[in-house]
Amino acid sequence: MKKWKVFLPSVLSLAIITGCNGVNNNSQSEQEQMSDSLTPDRQHTPTDEERDNKLGYVRYNKNQLNNDHENLHSVQIDRDKMADMITRMILRNNGFNEAATLVTDQEVLIAYQLNDDMDPATAADIASKTAKSTMPGFFNIYVSDNQTLMNDIQSLHNSSIRNQNYDNTIDNIIHEMKKSPQGRENNMENNTR
Repeated sequence: MKKWKVFLPSVLSLAIITGCNGVNNNSQSEQEQMSDSLTPDRQHTPTDEERDNKLGYVRYNKNQLNNDHENLHSVQIDRDKMADMITRMILRNNGFNEAATLVTDQEVLIAYQLNDDMDPATAADIASKTAKSTMPGFFNIYVSDNQTLMNDIQSLHNSSIRNQNYDNTIDNIIHEMKKSPQGRENNMENNTR
């Protein structure tokens, strides 16, 4: 009988301790799961359909931000999707027959073919404002109604930014694009300088 008096409380104590640890582990596990789901570097990579239907949200605490050694100004942009979106938006305007858009790490180059009804200054304004409304503010936007530049832009679509000839080619295209109207807003800025 004495054995049961000693054994039974020991078993009950062990059961209570184990049960409490299980509750703490579950609540801690829930907290870790919530933290993992709110921290971008711990999230799973969503499929395209999930990504299209998902809202963008991030939550950090001060310690996470202070330990983050990434460049705060680096932005990851799908350049092909941005170029596609800009081009499609421009072509929704009646005065444009064709458009080509190249998005680099710092520039957006847009060349287009107009129909006879569209004023070149208005077209430049539409193309420039379309890109500005779509891209982050640090991008330089260049537009042109010079149709031959569409082929020049196309020739770069498979290029790498780290290619030595790349910078020279981009600079030459930009130089040619600047000969065309750049939009009303850009012309006002250039006149004040």
